[in-house]
Amino acid sequence: MHANGASFMAKLILKFENAVLKEIKVGSRPISIGRTPDNDLQIDNLAVSSRHAQVYAENNLLMIEDLKSLNGTFLNNQRIEKAVLEENDTILIGKHTITVEGAHDIPVSGTILGPRAPLPKVQETFVMDSKQRRELLAQAMGAAEAAKAVKPARTQVASLMTLRGKTDQKEYSLLSKLTVIGKSEMASVKLTGFFARLFGPEVSAQINKRDAGYFISSAGAVPKVNAQAIMGPTKLNDGDRIQIGGVEFVFELRD
Repeated sequence: MHANGASFMAKLILKFENAVLKEIKVGSRPISIGRTPDNDLQIDNLAVSSRHAQVYAENNLLMIEDLKSLNGTFLNNQRIEKAVLEENDTILIGKHTITVEGAHDIPVSGTILGPRAPLPKVQETFVMDSKQRRELLAQAMGAAEAAKAVKPARTQVASLMTLRGKTDQKEYSLLSKLTVIGKSEMASVKLTGFFARLFGPEVSAQINKRDAGYFISSAGAVPKVNAQAIMGPTKLNDGDRIQIGGVEFVFELRD
């Protein structure tokens, strides 16, 4: 159990060619990923940096951060520096994959421990040539294309347009599986008004993209949809008005 009584269910599963090498739960300190044995998830491959990446909980979200690795960290076929993790996401590091389970069941808060003392330097990280990088990406993209063949592609694109209040943009395309709304640096839709910056939560609400559509749910605030406060995940329809604090959006679906 976590110090505040919440259990952690988020789990990372390290695999190589579909063989499970290790499973680890996400707790109150970051999970380190790298080549040296002092990492929580060790990947014994010269294409992996000694300290390659880390996974941690932040503001009720599960995050992954690349630690300036030489060959990069890939999330669902895209190279990232820092990103939100979701259920069934796939992280590609070198030729190993890490699958995410229970991404929404993370500790709400907790003391983040400092980094461990580094071990003596071992072999230098091997730099992949362009051909190797292309092969890895092609392999990852092949898996993504296979998944698309099973599930038909969505033909409509959702967007949020700011009608009232201050945000960092006037229009947002909801292309990711998770859209975070709040004042946090990691928010996809950033609230920039005076009240939000001084009194608002880091994360106010989130919109999840599912097979059945787009669903909004509360995080640190209680959003209103068409002037009605929502009590749980609520499906959004074209033209819905969303209020969060002093900010109002319109949700639109476009072909």
